[in-house]
Formats: sequence, structure tokens, C-alpha cells
Amino acid sequence: MLLLSIIVQAIGGCIPELGNGCQDMTNSSSTYLSILIGAIIGALVSWWIYNRQKKTSKLQDATLERIRELNERHDDMLKRIQRIEQHNQATLDAIFKVEKGIEDIIKKDQANQNHDYT
Repeated sequence: MLLLSIIVQAIGGCIPELGNGCQDMTNSSSTYLSILIGAIIGALVSWWIYNRQKKTSKLQDATLERIRELNERHDDMLKRIQRIEQHNQATLDAIFKVEKGIEDIIKKDQANQNHDYT
């Protein structure tokens, strides 16, 4: 407190609130003291806001990184599903070909059996 008193007295003169031998606070010392108090409060508020924004920014960056990772996984899963669907379609087409071949054989066999009876 003594250092503050010396600094304030050097800037604005005698301040009765800070020194013992003063009669009254001058207008200039009152102005300088108000500026000093305002600067300290402003610095504290600015520091607090800066820290809050820094923490928020870190959280947002972490969230965005997590979203990017999830998007990559999602894309990988979609590609795998697409490959599985293509394989399933190829398998289904092969089954249909085999089924068609069996139906053709059955029709030929039935046609041959019908000719044998006539």
C-alpha cells in the first residue's frame, strides 16, 4: 500500500485517503486515482474474458477435431457398406443365374417327359 501511495502522490499530489498529512483530495489526484482504479478493473476484466475465450476456444478445437475424426470414421464405414452391398449384389446376381439355369433345365426335362408320353 505504501508503494501505491508513493506512486499516486507522485502523479497527483496529496491524497487524504492514502496519506496522513493531507487536507483534501485535489481534482487532478482524484482523476488520476479514478483512471488507475479503472485501468486495474479493466485489466482484470480483460484478463478474465481472455482466459474464458481461450478455454472456450480450446474446447471448440477439441470438439471440431472429434467431429472430424467421426466424419472420417463415417466415411470409412460408408465405403465398407458400399463394398459389402456390391459383393451382395454380385452374389445375388450369381444366385439368380443359377436359379435361371435350374429352371431352364427343369423346363427342358418336363418338355422331354411330355414328348415321351405322346
